[in-house]
Amino acid sequence: MVAFTVRDMNLTLSYDDHCTEITHQTTLLASALTATAVPAGPSASGPCPLSSAVPSCPDWNLAQLLHHLGEAHRWVAEIVRTRAAEPPPDTALRTLPRDTTQTPSELATWLTTGARQLADTLRSAGPDTRIWTPLPSGTTRFFARRMAHETVIHRADVTLTLGTDFTVDRRVALDALDEWMELGSLPEMFDHHPERRALLGPGRTLHFHATDTPPEAAADWFVDLTGDSLAWRRSPGPAAVSVSAPLTDLLLLVYGRRPADTASYEIQGDAELLDFWLAEVIFA
Repeated sequence: MVAFTVRDMNLTLSYDDHCTEITHQTTLLASALTATAVPAGPSASGPCPLSSAVPSCPDWNLAQLLHHLGEAHRWVAEIVRTRAAEPPPDTALRTLPRDTTQTPSELATWLTTGARQLADTLRSAGPDTRIWTPLPSGTTRFFARRMAHETVIHRADVTLTLGTDFTVDRRVALDALDEWMELGSLPEMFDHHPERRALLGPGRTLHFHATDTPPEAAADWFVDLTGDSLAWRRSPGPAAVSVSAPLTDLLLLVYGRRPADTASYEIQGDAELLDFWLAEVIFA
């Protein structure tokens, strides 16, 4: 059984921290990949071939997931390097062949090279350089944070596929949950996902509580769906449904990497509301 734990660190992330996490998380991912001696190719034999399906991203195999992440790093690096005012084509990170001729070692090297290039490019640009982002008035700060947590979550996908342990520093997990809540609550999300308006309704509130953090971590997230928009805050409170679990388990639940009906989660209240919310705001 895969074990998920959280290691202690300080509780805030800076722009430079996000850049560091891009390379750190990719290095951890690459190490997990090469440590399992994964063979390449669709006819590979071994404990986990690159053609194995990723359970948390069922449309992809492991090679496709890894190519998606590596191409995403390179795509963002191009945006930052060129100070793009419009997004460049993203075909390479969306159209992913199922077969690969690369070995795990070659793929690991390619991933870490791209992550270093992205982190270096972000650091050279600084946090406040204006560039295109999916949000109005975007800066490099958005992509540093987004790519750090994109890498964290796809590393979790890899560990689920390989059957290895996933650990993440507490401050990284806290920041990843905050970012997810912030992005999911933006008014622009209704423009991209009008179906999410169905979440709104009287009495619809959710509370997520991390059971393995000290009080100063303030590891409580309250989601309020009772108004005209999605809202959230970092605080406890009575809710229609509450979920208590270790911090990393909450991270994986909210990002759609672990189902709610596992022993890790203590759920009280309206479980159907929880399932509805998770289904509508799923992160891919």
